[in-house]
Amino acid sequence: RMERAGAMAGLQAAKRALRAELKRRLRALSEAEKLRQSRLLGAQVVEHSKYRTSRRVAVFLSLPDEVQTAEIIKDIFQQSKECFIPRYKPRSNHMDMVKLESYEEITSLPLTSWNIHQPAENDAREDALSAADGLDLILMPGLGFDKRGNRLGRGKGYYDAYLERCTHHPKGKPYTIALAFKEQICDVVPVAPNDMRVDEVLFEPN
Repeated sequence: RMERAGAMAGLQAAKRALRAELKRRLRALSEAEKLRQSRLLGAQVVEHSKYRTSRRVAVFLSLPDEVQTAEIIKDIFQQSKECFIPRYKPRSNHMDMVKLESYEEITSLPLTSWNIHQPAENDAREDALSAADGLDLILMPGLGFDKRGNRLGRGKGYYDAYLERCTHHPKGKPYTIALAFKEQICDVVPVAPNDMRVDEVLFEPN
């Protein structure tokens, strides 16, 4: 058991160090460069076969240092797909994906402590997993990724916990695509056995 505890401590230290390095890389990216890569990835997403065949799509609302998803969200509505966005519970690792009615609605949603719009707790909306249809596709953020689909999040565990819940849904786990700036691609992301891999990481090849 001591060995296991030591391995976990080592893993946490490795993750912390890599998070710091990735945040440094992201800070060095100009707004124009982030926008350029975001546009490129947005175009890749809307042409993607998994996206095209998906009816119910969950997507994150971007932080300033994440791939910008606005154009993808607009396309989801243009294609008459159903759009779901995260609602995070503070001081926990619990997140639900709840229905967004329109792109325009986003700016009217309340802001969280980290300045992201999300529906209020008491705002009754369809929760993707409470419906038999579940989700077809989740577009995911993260701090770092490797080419095998290992993901380093921000350390709260929201997406790992959510994907674990998806596996118990009658429909099974949705296809997962992570969106990354090429600066977020690492040789190896240190992972624990319960860290969920993503099916695919989209980034601009060098």
